[in-house]
Amino acid sequence: MLTDEYRYRILKILESNPGASQRDIARELGVSLGRVNFCLQALIEKGLIKANNFRNSTTKQTYLYLLTPKGIDEKAKVTLRFLKSKLAEYETIKAELEELRRDATGVHYAETVTKRSQSGTGSKGDR
Repeated sequence: MLTDEYRYRILKILESNPGASQRDIARELGVSLGRVNFCLQALIEKGLIKANNFRNSTTKQTYLYLLTPKGIDEKAKVTLRFLKSKLAEYETIKAELEELRRDATGVHYAETVTKRSQSGTGSKGDR
């Protein structure tokens, strides 16, 4: 499945480096070569990129992946969707961190009170 994250990341890579090989893209994304091939084929079928063959200096056949006008438009849309998704994820994590801080502060306070009461020392107001 071609998620917004992979769509965004692949379109971003190809926009800045149309000559990137599938192996280069796979390495940069940390995914298998087969997954990159599947994603590129899906992007080609959707008309977001086109692949032009050419021969490089070592006489190997390689591809130049170019974003189509539709691909450029889709990259802008997917960037916005991906950004919204990451911001929502950030807000969720931020709320979880705040809750953990409150819990940790409460635990620290409870430990301090317990230690003071066990040692017989209290605050100045207790004396």
